[in-house]
Amino acid sequence: MKNLLVLSFIMISFSSWSQTAAIYFNKAFNKAAAGNYKSAIADYTKAISKDSKFVEAYQNRGVAKFKLNDLKGAMSDFNKTIELDNMNADAFTGRANVNFKLSNFKEAISDCTSCLDLNPRDYVAYNLRGLAYNNIGDKKNSCKDFSKAIELGSQSAIKNRNSFCK
Repeated sequence: MKNLLVLSFIMISFSSWSQTAAIYFNKAFNKAAAGNYKSAIADYTKAISKDSKFVEAYQNRGVAKFKLNDLKGAMSDFNKTIELDNMNADAFTGRANVNFKLSNFKEAISDCTSCLDLNPRDYVAYNLRGLAYNNIGDKKNSCKDFSKAIELGSQSAIKNRNSFCK
């Protein structure tokens, strides 16, 4: 009986030891999709501990932190994502969202522009940049970006253009 307990302990230890970064990432992704951001962050962190260059884990953890209003943590994760992959348009949009929420409108504009250099069809970046331009009083560029976002399919840009571009 004593040997059986030792064997089961070893099996449990081994099974938790063998968790890969991808397994933790997939668990985190599913938790985030269900709105369980705190638990998702824990699993993204485990994925990153297994693979310190796991770009998608940093990016998705940044999104989860943003959803929980951990702006400092989100900024750190988006910065790390960009450091690891400076061609990641979505990471620039993520960081732009953090900057916008922190009222760093010029930085948000810069991040949206970086995103759009990589993905010129990203209507989210156009809409967000339009809002940032509006906040610094640049109505011309604000309305231009809302119009481009609408052209690319943004519904929220319609409301923004109607509100800010009269």
